[in-house]
Amino acid sequence: MKNYIFPLLLFTGIVSYSNAQKVKLGIHVWMTKNLDVSTFRNGDPIPQAQTDEEWKRAGEAKQPAWCYFNNDPENGAKYGKLYNWYAVNDSRGIAPKGWHVASDGEWIALTYWLGGETVAGGKMKSTAGWNEPNLDASNNSGFLALPGGNRGYNSSFFGIGEWGYWWSSSEHSATLAWTHFLGYSKADVYKSNYGKDFGMAVRCVKD
Repeated sequence: MKNYIFPLLLFTGIVSYSNAQKVKLGIHVWMTKNLDVSTFRNGDPIPQAQTDEEWKRAGEAKQPAWCYFNNDPENGAKYGKLYNWYAVNDSRGIAPKGWHVASDGEWIALTYWLGGETVAGGKMKSTAGWNEPNLDASNNSGFLALPGGNRGYNSSFFGIGEWGYWWSSSEHSATLAWTHFLGYSKADVYKSNYGKDFGMAVRCVKD
């Protein structure tokens, strides 16, 4: 991330709450909860993968899918759904009207507006819901990041309570897309690319 340079315009603005579901950070308005929809914007259902086999098949076929962490709806109530990137990138639109899935550039802009990759994570993390030590978690941004973990291409689940992973809408290659993630033991924001058949949370930005 350190190789990216953005105009200062991106990192100026006043943090303000317009309601309990969104917060203005810099020039962008972000949802303060992970996406939790089971239909595309046009009403078509996003298939739920309820078994390991269903999750693997969706990834192999490059078809959209969502799941709960450990296939447990109680995790969904707290963390939202995990989506593969084929759902994120579907032309029918996974974000509600007036919103879009945050791009890699919007994630980077947020990170730098909050002080850079070594401190922004602490300002984004909720002060509750993470395993200890939840280092430097202040949530003074109002972003309310929670550690919903992820799901691998082979259907394995990882990191609940310790790590939060979010897709961006930005593609890295034919098989990979850009992600941003936070950990319980660091204040950092991390960036990497993961296989499109992984399952991760989604945050949206207002159009």
